Amino acid sequence: MDWVPIVFGTFKVVALLTAMFFAIKWHYDQGEKGGTRAVMLAGAKVAAIFVLALLCLGFVTFFLSRALGLNLSY
Repeated sequence: MDWVPIVFGTFKVVALLTAMFFAIKWHYDQGEKGGTRAVMLAGAKVAAIFVLALLCLGFVTFFLSRALGLNLSY
């Protein structure tokens, strides 16, 4: 029973590292094909969408916790 987390953890790490390698390789190949300006623009769009989604999630969490009556003061 103690070997299960080790095997599954190792599989997860290997799978994630493999996926990261191919994702980086694919993006690098796309960058060579289309130029660095297009890659930088796409990266900026993704970063802006991520920050916007993070802010929206924070506001929803704050207002939902306040509506449920949770104490948010220190």
